[in-house]
Amino acid sequence: MAAPQLSLKARALRFLSMREHSRLELGRKLSRYAEEGDDIEALLDLLEKNNWLSQERFSEALIHRRSARFGNSRIVAELQSHGIKGEELQELKAGLAEGEAERCQEVWSRKFGTVAADPQERNKQMRFLLQRGFSQRAVQAALKGAPEDD
Repeated sequence: MAAPQLSLKARALRFLSMREHSRLELGRKLSRYAEEGDDIEALLDLLEKNNWLSQERFSEALIHRRSARFGNSRIVAELQSHGIKGEELQELKAGLAEGEAERCQEVWSRKFGTVAADPQERNKQMRFLLQRGFSQRAVQAALKGAPEDD
C-alpha cells in the first residue's frame, strides 16, 4: 500500500520539526509539492502567526551552527541568501562583530596552532582565514599567535 499523501501544512510542520527554516527556504521546499489552488504564502503567514516559523529563531540557529567555523562576512552572506534583510540583518551583524576576533583565534589555533615561520606559511594561514569569511583585522590579530597566559 502506498503511503498517504501529506498536505502542505503537514509537510511544512515536518520540515520545521527537523530544524528551523527561513520563510524563503520553506517556501521553496513547499513549492515542489504545491498543487493548483494551494496558497503557499497564506500557509507561511499562518505558520508565522502561530509562531511555528520564525526568522529570528532561524537566524539565531544559523549563527549558532556557523559561528564556530566561519567569519562574519560568510555568515552574513548566508543570512542574506535566506532572505534576512534590513534592520534585523544590521542587528545580527552588530552582534557577530563583538566576538569575531576570538572566533578567528580559535579557528586559527585549531587548524594551525603555531605562528608562521616564513612568508609562504603566513600567506597560507591568512588565505585560509579570509576564505572562511573573517575580517582583515581579526585575521591580523589571529596570526600574531595565541595570547600569552598570565
